[in-house]
Amino acid sequence: MQITKDIQYIGVNDHDIDLFEGQYIVENGMAYNSYVIIDDKIAVLDTVDTHFGEEWLQNLKKVLGARTPDYLIIQHMEPDHSANIDTFVKAYPDAVIVASAPAFNMMRQFFGTDYADRRQIIKEGDTLELGSHTLQFIAAPMVHWPEVMVTYDSLDKVLFSADGFGKFGALDADEDWACEARRYYFGIVGKYGMQVQNLLKKAAALDIRTICPLHGPVLKENLEYYVSLYQVWSSYGVESEGIMIAYTSVYGNTKAAAELLAAKLTEKGCPKVVTADLAREDMAECMEDAFRYGKLVLATTTYNTEIFPYMREFIDELISHNYQNRTVALIENGSWAPMAAKVMRAKLENCKNITFAENTVQIKSALNDESKAQIEALAEELIK
Repeated sequence: MQITKDIQYIGVNDHDIDLFEGQYIVENGMAYNSYVIIDDKIAVLDTVDTHFGEEWLQNLKKVLGARTPDYLIIQHMEPDHSANIDTFVKAYPDAVIVASAPAFNMMRQFFGTDYADRRQIIKEGDTLELGSHTLQFIAAPMVHWPEVMVTYDSLDKVLFSADGFGKFGALDADEDWACEARRYYFGIVGKYGMQVQNLLKKAAALDIRTICPLHGPVLKENLEYYVSLYQVWSSYGVESEGIMIAYTSVYGNTKAAAELLAAKLTEKGCPKVVTADLAREDMAECMEDAFRYGKLVLATTTYNTEIFPYMREFIDELISHNYQNRTVALIENGSWAPMAAKVMRAKLENCKNITFAENTVQIKSALNDESKAQIEALAEELIK
């Protein structure tokens, strides 16, 4: 893939993977992106996952022909991008490795060496001259590891964005960008909104015409759309008007309450109502919707004096990813000592800017006229 006259794509598609980072379902695989800039000097940006080292080297050799690279720039040390550093060094022993000081520390941990005989340590504001192309390095700590540097090519106006603007899915997958980029962002980067905001401020000062991430497609058109989504996501804003109802149900009664509330909200004109059975649906998909919409309803049973395990896991995931700026409503079910609403509220009340609905629904075993009336009142409150 030719990105500009001098910049080529040399990454790979992984269709064998089932779980990315051991937890995220990736039905359409993953892309591990790597790029090469061919100028008076040649710079390769990042490597690929360990299983694709030979394919990646062949891609590089095909692009370079008889030439050899001068630099390997490592922007991010996560193994899906850095695993083939040693492979590259053995193939090109005269090349210089360019990375941040924390990245070289991680190389020592991963490979037993920090390549002191062939390294160039970079920091915020440093540049690298290739000929016509000047590369500027921009620190992006905790987006989403501490060693991350992103790279800007001032000639072709290209931002090599590391894991920023990435998504799940191989490059040959025909799927909506925003859906899988949103799930990727909130699952992997979402905790670090402030750090992403800092990077976006730095990027706003640059003339960017192409974004080259380490996962997902190269972005060349309508960049304002992608940046605007990242602005919303990283500030924990509301992307879409709507309500998510996340529930767990043992014998179907809490599910019935969730479905009744969804029907009431739809009848009253809510633009979007999403329901999710936390025991059966991809947790990362549920996380994505919780951050996408401005209102969240949690419905679960009291279980061992606490809450059902899948609901506990979901709330813990929300908290660990900095859930904030939302309205939360609670539905609890309990046959003799309902505790679920109290437990859920206690877990979430330390999150920033969480507003709890005034109406809480309490079901004692199964829906009755009283709990149905509570659902009606909650629907009225949420729709305002």
